[in-house]
Amino acid sequence: MASTVDVAKMSANEMDQIERANASGLQPVVFVHGLWLLPNSWERWAVFFEDAGYVAVAPGWPDDPSTVAEANLRPEIMADKTIKQIADHTDNIVHQLKKKPALIGHSFGGLMVQILAGRGVAAATVAISPAPFRGVLPLPVSSIKSGWPVLHNPANYHRAIPLSFDQFHFGFANVVSEHEAQELFENFAVPGPGAPLFQAATANLNPWTEAHVDNLNPDRGPLLIVAAKDDNTVPVAVSKAAFKQQKRNEGVTEYTEMLARGHSLTVDRGWRDVADTALSFIRRFV
Repeated sequence: MASTVDVAKMSANEMDQIERANASGLQPVVFVHGLWLLPNSWERWAVFFEDAGYVAVAPGWPDDPSTVAEANLRPEIMADKTIKQIADHTDNIVHQLKKKPALIGHSFGGLMVQILAGRGVAAATVAISPAPFRGVLPLPVSSIKSGWPVLHNPANYHRAIPLSFDQFHFGFANVVSEHEAQELFENFAVPGPGAPLFQAATANLNPWTEAHVDNLNPDRGPLLIVAAKDDNTVPVAVSKAAFKQQKRNEGVTEYTEMLARGHSLTVDRGWRDVADTALSFIRRFV
């Protein structure tokens, strides 16, 4: 799998993870975080998958700060990151791995792993509450409300925008307790670049959009889309529409819904149920 690519923009931590994964000889699983989160959102997943015999790699988006505190202090370093930049950055990391990895992504990370699977670099892919791509037509009111902190101002395309607690509570933590929502907000929420939201929102109006997935590539590999039944940010209708597009592929394409779950399903107290679902799918193929 390894190839010569531009590693200049990889962090030292990412390069260490790649070296560790290759040295282990184990099957790698690459975790891709979503908007308003950092790689720390996958820490428990990484331990869980490594206990199951895999080796975990959890890269950031380009220029991701190393901590939530740093991200909130310096939001400007996260601005102006587009879908293609994020996907290409992750692709570069994947191409440094000696074994073709399984990919798991949440939210915009769920879009990124579908883009990479469409490039033929995934052994298997799990997209959890994935952000929409061109061809996914539903635009529910709750999705618009969740994205409104960014989308209300076109100038936010070039900024990194934080969520208030109330905005995070609606978009991510609507099915957990107030206390847990506050914990999630403090431990995980960071400013997110505006560009990907604008790109996804206009994908069906732009034939050249970067929010494009090659869902017909015969080398896409097996794909599972996981929807959250009560997700305000990526409602079930959006995940179902993505599945409808993806099942046109000749490979294995599956869909499942997690009941009574919101967009925080990968980080809240019910994360293990989602991780079990992803692991069961990946185990069938790698």
